[in-house]
Amino acid sequence: MGGQACVFYGAAQFSKDIDFLILADESNFTGLHAALNELGALRIAVPPFDPQVLARGHAVHYRCNVTGVEGLRIDVMTKLRGLPDFALLWQRRTTITEEDGREIDLMSVPDLVTAKKTQREKDWPMISALVEVHYHSMRHEATPERIAFWLKESRTPERLIELAKHFPDQTRCVLSARPLLDHAITGNPTLLREALDAEVRAEQEKDRIYWEPLKRELETFRQTEAERKHDAE
Repeated sequence: MGGQACVFYGAAQFSKDIDFLILADESNFTGLHAALNELGALRIAVPPFDPQVLARGHAVHYRCNVTGVEGLRIDVMTKLRGLPDFALLWQRRTTITEEDGREIDLMSVPDLVTAKKTQREKDWPMISALVEVHYHSMRHEATPERIAFWLKESRTPERLIELAKHFPDQTRCVLSARPLLDHAITGNPTLLREALDAEVRAEQEKDRIYWEPLKRELETFRQTEAERKHDAE
């Protein structure tokens, strides 16, 4: 669900860690811990592993220690801002089959784009790349759903103007959900660029507001863990 998924889609060249969205289920948590033990993975930061903590939107962070994956960071989540529950995300997933027959399940491109709408500046070029890769690979099979996705998520004035020209009816249908498309219809790249920048800032603010209480909770976790270590000494 993170940078590694973007690598598989061709929207990134490298990622230092692996982010997993997992089903919040007791038997699944048992399998997760077994896999982490096999990797020699140790928790490296707060919060502690707790299904209720994960359900509130936190991620739990691990570092692998066995040969071959030493130093690899793994982040685990069960809930993401702006996205539905795991069952629907799993239904919409993309499955890639490797040459040796192994299957790798990736969050779908539209869902991954939503997941990447964060406060981090580095995520927004990746969003643009994901949409562009999707457009170039699917433009000859342009279904109404794909056209709507491109119109809602494309991040360059040039692409939006092109889409508005080729799909005028669909553009008008999406206009109420994304008013900046009015500038794409009139072909004004300057106003489009300004509106796209404002859109990013608004989404970053939404993400900041979402994480504010979670960040306060993380600080509480840090203080509690520090006190426990002090008492243990």
